[in-house]
Amino acid sequence: MTITPIPGFNPGPYTGAGNTTYLVGGRTPTLVDAGTANVRHIDTLQEALHGADLARVLVTHAHSDHASGCRALASRWPGLEFAKIPWPERDGRFGVEWQVVSDGQYVEAGDGQLRVVHTPGHAPDHACFFDEGSRTLFSGDLVIEGSSVVIPATGGGCLTSYLKSLELIRDLGPTRVLPAHGPEIRDLSTLVERYLRHRRRREVEVLDALDADVRTPDAIVRRVYGDLPQPLRDAAADSVRAHLAKLDREGRVRHEDDAWFRCST
Repeated sequence: MTITPIPGFNPGPYTGAGNTTYLVGGRTPTLVDAGTANVRHIDTLQEALHGADLARVLVTHAHSDHASGCRALASRWPGLEFAKIPWPERDGRFGVEWQVVSDGQYVEAGDGQLRVVHTPGHAPDHACFFDEGSRTLFSGDLVIEGSSVVIPATGGGCLTSYLKSLELIRDLGPTRVLPAHGPEIRDLSTLVERYLRHRRRREVEVLDALDADVRTPDAIVRRVYGDLPQPLRDAAADSVRAHLAKLDREGRVRHEDDAWFRCST
């Protein structure tokens, strides 16, 4: 499988150095993720195609840095197909017709096929795409080397689902992982274990905050994360809400309005 990384040229507080999309070359030229309609991204992609037409775009999930470039790509390559796992509340905003894919389905890409692996948690529609021959996994926003992944509780995120998705991709045993942000990942098993330890530690910190009469997500952020700039503070508060929602489902905490309390054992 011939894979060419295409930078998204969209650095920012949430995207870091920016997104990476991936061109899978061959008889069905396929792009994994659509980027943000940045002209440099589209021009770089066209150069990488060497005169071929882009045939398909596989979108990992409907967050704007992964899907808002669809309309611009469709303008450059009329007849282009767009495919993803549905998220009805979000999919209509991107101005293209979606081909629905589902967990376990095989999709033509390049000179081979990619298997759709539904990995909800960061978003309900999040999918990875797996090339079984080379054991390469296009992982979207599921994992990032050197950083944790935000679980946006107010935007469809679910920590319980996310932890299950981490274990799922670890058990797939990919030898090469290509994320949408950050460098290529070669040791997924070690990274997943580090992520799981991080989430267990954060859960303890949230419970300790409740024991100290810290009752709201914003107050928990100040105690656990310290002083953060506003965009990162909002993301941290959403992650705290994701932890609280998980603990609530497990019957370990309860809430009254926006105040949270630890359940007695």
